[in-house]
Amino acid sequence: MKTQLINKIEKRQAQIGVIGLGYVGLPLVVEFCKTGFKVYGFDIDPKKIDLLKKGTSYIKHIDITQLFHKDGNSGSFLPTSNFSLLNKMDCIIICVPTPLNQNREPDMQYVFQTAEEISKYIRKGQLIILESTTYPGTTDEDVRKILENGRLVAGKDFYLAFSPEREDPNNHDYSVRNVPKLIGGYSRNCSDLAKLLFDSIVDNTVLVSSTRVAEAAKLLENIYRAVNIAMVNELKILFDRMGIDIWEVIEAAKTKPFGFQAFYPGPGLGGHCIPIDPFYLTWKAKEYNFVTKFIELAGEINNSMPNYVIEKVSRALNVNKKCMNGSSVLVIGVAYKPDVDDDRESPAYAIMDLLMREGARVDYHDPLIPKLKRSRKYDFRLSSVDLTAQDIKKYDVVLIVTNHSSIDYKLIRNNAKIIVDTRNAIERKGNETRIFKA
Repeated sequence: MKTQLINKIEKRQAQIGVIGLGYVGLPLVVEFCKTGFKVYGFDIDPKKIDLLKKGTSYIKHIDITQLFHKDGNSGSFLPTSNFSLLNKMDCIIICVPTPLNQNREPDMQYVFQTAEEISKYIRKGQLIILESTTYPGTTDEDVRKILENGRLVAGKDFYLAFSPEREDPNNHDYSVRNVPKLIGGYSRNCSDLAKLLFDSIVDNTVLVSSTRVAEAAKLLENIYRAVNIAMVNELKILFDRMGIDIWEVIEAAKTKPFGFQAFYPGPGLGGHCIPIDPFYLTWKAKEYNFVTKFIELAGEINNSMPNYVIEKVSRALNVNKKCMNGSSVLVIGVAYKPDVDDDRESPAYAIMDLLMREGARVDYHDPLIPKLKRSRKYDFRLSSVDLTAQDIKKYDVVLIVTNHSSIDYKLIRNNAKIIVDTRNAIERKGNETRIFKA
């Protein structure tokens, strides 16, 4: 079976199934198709499938037009919601979400439901790879048991591996191909086959000794960022009280050529990795009677940043003899980071909610997110407003939460009554009483 699968992969005859066609799955589809594989894209969302069949990408920075011929047909990419086709796949890659529930505990329903679905159609000789970020032990314990289902045995009848996604949406320097790919297999054969598959689309694959090491490495990457961002967020608050510009401090520290890496403060954490992934390890650690104090402290600091932003808005209004209750606030940017159309876990939502609770009237402008969708916590039902000089002048405060490069900050500077800037998007000259850094 191993030899047959090796031959299929090397000759680009292996049929690839990617489950979950979001920010992680869709880039994989593109790379495998470009390399000559036939790829089936599986998703439970019929709207996504319909758009993909028409050659339309619902993610701004991912171009799928290259997968389609001039007649509109694609011979290499077949989007589908028919999961019975999983039986025909030689390699299956799971790229479904792993969010947190309301209690900030791992919500594994999408991974486990996907594994249950695969188990209905699994056959001998298949390679199954989990990419979704999760706690150590998910692949070789939980997913393996579901897939084996009393019939087949991992490492013998089918192959199982974990290879964490390392996507950074809209990063023009790093993509699927030039980001090293970690791979941990359930057995040596599992590792070898997963490496062979990813060698076809990635410049550098890195084998580790187990699925657990690969799972832990992914968590470490994001915990490292979460902890360091928490540190500069805390220093931002301290330095603000001391009358020191944190942004200037970071630029000064960056001049050291060793022993320092710059991290930047903000209004809170967003996206589907850094605000979420560390708590997968925090949750798993309890099984070993261990408290991850560092991770939990970082989470507390980062989660408190929207409250700090509200304090700065209130202070800015107070300096200008206004109060929060009844004031109008224009929030600039609701995406979780610049130049992406992704608002998952964006701190903008917590900030808007807090503003409204204080009695402020809130609008937002985001050229990449024209309408707010209902999220896990919030349902604002707002649409992006225009950004003109006349419109800007109507608001008591303009609050910059996400610094998209397409936004005209000169227009904001020239027309806003008060600016609260959480991203250092607008330079503060001297002791300007209408521009506040938050």
